[in-house]
This record gives sequence, C-alpha cells and structure tokens, in this order.
Amino acid sequence: MGLDPGYRTGCKMAIIDQQGNVLDYGAYYLTNSEKLRKEAQKVLADKIRKFKVTLLSIGNGTASYETEQFASTMIEEEQLDCHYIITNEAGASVYSASKLAIDELPDLDVTIRGAVSIARRVQDPLAESVKIDPKSIGVGQYQHDVNQKQLTHTLDQVVETVVNHVGVELNTASPAILQHVAGISSAVAKNIVAYRQENGVFKSRKELLKVPRLGPAAFTQCAGFLRLQHGKNPLDNTSVHPESYELAERIIGELGFTLKDLQDKSQLEALQVKLPLVDADKMAAKLDAGVPTVRDILAALAKPGRDPREDLPAPLTRKHVVSLEDIKVGTIVKGTVHNVVDFGAFVDFGLKTNGLLHRSELCNSRQHPSDVLAVGDIIEAQIISVDVKRNRIGLSVKALQPEKPKNNDNNHNRNNNGQRRNNDNRNNNRNNGGRQNDNHHNGSLNNGESSKLIIS
Repeated sequence: MGLDPGYRTGCKMAIIDQQGNVLDYGAYYLTNSEKLRKEAQKVLADKIRKFKVTLLSIGNGTASYETEQFASTMIEEEQLDCHYIITNEAGASVYSASKLAIDELPDLDVTIRGAVSIARRVQDPLAESVKIDPKSIGVGQYQHDVNQKQLTHTLDQVVETVVNHVGVELNTASPAILQHVAGISSAVAKNIVAYRQENGVFKSRKELLKVPRLGPAAFTQCAGFLRLQHGKNPLDNTSVHPESYELAERIIGELGFTLKDLQDKSQLEALQVKLPLVDADKMAAKLDAGVPTVRDILAALAKPGRDPREDLPAPLTRKHVVSLEDIKVGTIVKGTVHNVVDFGAFVDFGLKTNGLLHRSELCNSRQHPSDVLAVGDIIEAQIISVDVKRNRIGLSVKALQPEKPKNNDNNHNRNNNGQRRNNDNRNNNRNNGGRQNDNHHNGSLNNGESSKLIIS
C-alpha cells in the first residue's frame, strides 16, 4: 500500500499487486479531525485485510510524520500483521504529471499516480526510478550550478550502467527501463513491449530477433543484460551471453551435470557446492577458452537469476513511531542515509527530523563524506546531542568505534620537544658566547688603536 501524505487534499492511497498493477485507490483525511481519522482507520484496515497487504510505503514529504503516527496507531489498535516504511518520494510529483505516467495510468488522477509511484518504489526501486529525470531526485548541493548538458549525459551513463549491472526481466520490463539497456533505443523498447502484448511472453532470448528494428548487432549488445525467469533455456535467467551458451554447457558437463539440472533445486544445490572448487585457469585451458569468460560463467552458474541488490542490507521497516522527546544522548540508532553534503550527511532513523552526522564525527580531515557514505546506506550511529527547541539531532559514527590503545607517542614527542629546547638553548648560549668573544676581541682592537694614537 502506497500512502502519499497531505494536509488539505488528504492522504492519497494506492494498493498494488506483486506485478505493480493497481488494485484499489482513494483519498483519506488523517489530520483534519478525530472523526475522519477514525473513519479512515477502519476503511484502510479493512482494505489491508482484504488485499492481504504486508507493507505500507509512506512518502517522506509534507505530513509524513503525522501519517506515520496514524499508521503506527492503526497497526497496533487493529492488530494488523504488517509493517510500514518511509520512502523517499523525490520526483514522484514530476512523474505523476509526466506523459509516461499518463500512458501507464490513464484512468487515474494525477495525485493517485503519486501514491502508485511511492508503492512501486519499494517493490522495484530501479524500475520506478528510471522513469524520473535524475535531476528531479535532488541529491547533492550543486546540481544546478554545473553544465546541465554534461550533467544530463553523465547521469544517463550512470543509470545505464546500473540497469545493465542489475539486469532486466524481459517479460515484465517497461519501455522506460528497457531503453536504458545497452543496444536498445526508446523506439525498440516500445517495439519489444508491443511484441510481448501481441504474441505473449518471451520464451527465449533468441525470440528478440523477431522484434521489429532489433537486428543481430543490437541483439549481441543487449542479450546478456535481459533475463527470462521462466524461459525454455535455464541459461536465459543468468548473465551468460547466448554466444557462450555452448561453453557453459561444456563446463556443466565437466562437473557431471546437465543443463536441465539448473531447474532442479536439489541438483542445482549439488552443482553450487562443486563450483567454488573449480580451478578457472585449468578449466579454461582444458576447454580452450578465455579465463575471464570461464570465471564469469562460473559466477553466473553459482546463482542463476541472482540480483546483485540481494547483497545489500534490507530496508528498515517499523511498527512504532518515535518522538524527539523519547531520544536520549548516548542512544545507538540505525538509519538510512538520505543525503550526503560537504559538511556531512543527513540520516533518517524514524523521526520527523533527520539527524546530522557531521564530517568531524564521520571521517578524517582528508576524506570527503561521499568517500565514506552514499545515499541509501544503512548505518548505525550514536546520538551525541539533542536540541528540542531548534529541532536538531547530532549523530556520531566515531563514538561507536573502539578507542585506540594509548601509546608512548605523546611522551616521546614531549621528550623530543624537551631535547630540541635544550639543544636550542645550548646553541643560543654558544652563539651568545661567540658574540661576547667577538665583542671582547673588538674591544681589544679598539684599545690597541687608541693606545697607538696616544703614542703617536
């Protein structure tokens, strides 16, 4: 369930299924009066039970904290088996009024489209984020001060790199994400979706060659980045390129398995036990293949259908809301990095106000905060200051780090400083003594000269 918070126009709600299709939607007033709030609580609780909702995605914009309080109370009073999560809604309003959103959700009001976007962002963040102009996300301090053409080009490159690294499910992907796959233009992306709608789901990667305007050259570029979870060939659900299918089958054969074993859970587990023991160099020499190619195939076979995002920590979900008055100095909290700036980072750990992790409490003087943290990272930090009047919270990561054992460096430095001072004093004394000798010598000369003058 996606909740787009608001005061005057109410909180917009949208419920989606596992594929992102809209099941139900509406608008409810959670902050106007107790009567309306109670009515909304009863209706939403019934919908959560009806559609078996397991997660509420609450936008972090205006009235987010009040909506979070409402969700926490509803879960507790109605005894619902679900959690809620605060979702970054940056760019949701831009998307909801875009031509792409109108084409996708033509029957929905522009405000409801925003709630749909907030719900889908938790379900598949990458597929939803690519629909938004990266400049509308608002990450960083100086994005409006740099060359906009160069910025757009760089952001497009980053988006394309991420999409290709993660991979795209061919039978569910939208044109918005397909056009970021290497070798696929926006026109070809639309043709892929049109072909899928006319002929049903793709059963193999080679079927892409039947799509209009997608030739052999484009197929060679894009095939390795597209996945088919239920394809005829189990290798279609891996990052192995069709050109290497023959080599992959030979490697599987060398290990005593067949291609069909990839679809058998017990056999796949047995294969995954053997794969880490394979010497890639010896296997490459035996099969007369390149070592990097063999290593890539072994990694792909170890986890067919693997999403690299699985290695990241799971997003933080909550059932209860926390207030600023409940926070005490010394408390260790876990939160998500919302923004990284020159002077530190802002971390959301469940309060209306994000905590400030100053760079002095994060990294050394030679590092920039972005060298240590990135937006979306989940970290633990200790609260070192709470200012209720100014609505500010100070965090520290260094406070959680074990103290370094004390050594004799300070004493050593003190001794060195003392020796330097003694040496300097000795040198000064020597210099002063030299000056006195010079003065004595000069005095003797003057006395000699004066005596000569007297004699003459």
